[in-house]
Amino acid sequence: MRRMAISTSVDFQQDGRQTGHLRLPHSTHRSAYGHIRIPIACLRNGDGPSLLVVAGNHGDEYEGHIAARRLVQSLDLGRLRGRIIVLPSANHPALMAGQRTSPLDDGNLNRCFPGDPDGTPTRQIADYIENELMPQSTHAIDLHSGGSSLDYVPSGVGNMQPGDTPRNRAVIGMLDAFGAPTSFVSATTSGAPQSFASAAIRQGVTAIGTEAGGAGRTSRAALDLVEAGLMRLLAHLGMLRDTPAPADSATRLMQVGGADYFVFAGTRGIFEPLVEPGATVTAGQPAARIHDPLTGWTEPETVCFERDGFVLCRRSLGHAEPGDCLYHLGTELARPSDAP
Repeated sequence: MRRMAISTSVDFQQDGRQTGHLRLPHSTHRSAYGHIRIPIACLRNGDGPSLLVVAGNHGDEYEGHIAARRLVQSLDLGRLRGRIIVLPSANHPALMAGQRTSPLDDGNLNRCFPGDPDGTPTRQIADYIENELMPQSTHAIDLHSGGSSLDYVPSGVGNMQPGDTPRNRAVIGMLDAFGAPTSFVSATTSGAPQSFASAAIRQGVTAIGTEAGGAGRTSRAALDLVEAGLMRLLAHLGMLRDTPAPADSATRLMQVGGADYFVFAGTRGIFEPLVEPGATVTAGQPAARIHDPLTGWTEPETVCFERDGFVLCRRSLGHAEPGDCLYHLGTELARPSDAP
């Protein structure tokens, strides 16, 4: 049996509503035999699909955390068929610090999979999610927003593999069911093995995610979308004994491709956006100006879009450094005619 550094008192095979904590050993000067408590819940009502709901992968993304908590608190178990495992603040130290990465090891959880049971705290969390929680799950959703530095059109997110495969069609079906106005997909390749999405593929789990707002705040509209989307997703997976109201319209399916889908700062300065999320832009169109704060008389650097597309997000912070992402785009994706 594989050794796990993290333990929990929650019994994932037991029916009912259980709430508890993961225990992540963490020895410090003030607490030699201490541990970090990470909230976890399990809702189960008999046999059926098993959905893993993860929020707080990044600690400055809040809509998913609130929606996951409310799901645990409010779902009538009589409506449920199967099991929901909920990790509302996966990188709990980062959430408590209100920052993207953990203050314990600067770990970005979404760049730490498959993890390491003998590694840093963030790598131990990644190891537990991929090697303990995912193998017990048939499906998963990873609830993100743009965090402190990005502001998104509230969107569903999927990762696709080459070809028209059953898994790709199942991902699109989950995105349609979740019902965000916009959903975008990107390719999961061997160059991105450290993400939650790649971990799900390795474990045979069909997974989607979200980018629900951002800018370091909680959006009421994005939170409403995530809460309603979770219930629609449960119904789509056959995990509810009743059917919630459908989304107002079908999701607009888009893709994110290579480097030309992104706009980056080339110099340090004050970021002046020229386009807002949700706009349609063309190649060569000015995207932003970067103003040199040391001079008041030089022309700012103008950065342009490299391709046509739909603006999925923009930088929300006023300062920019070379290499900071200012925007990224999506383009229309052909929809398989037989997506479930």
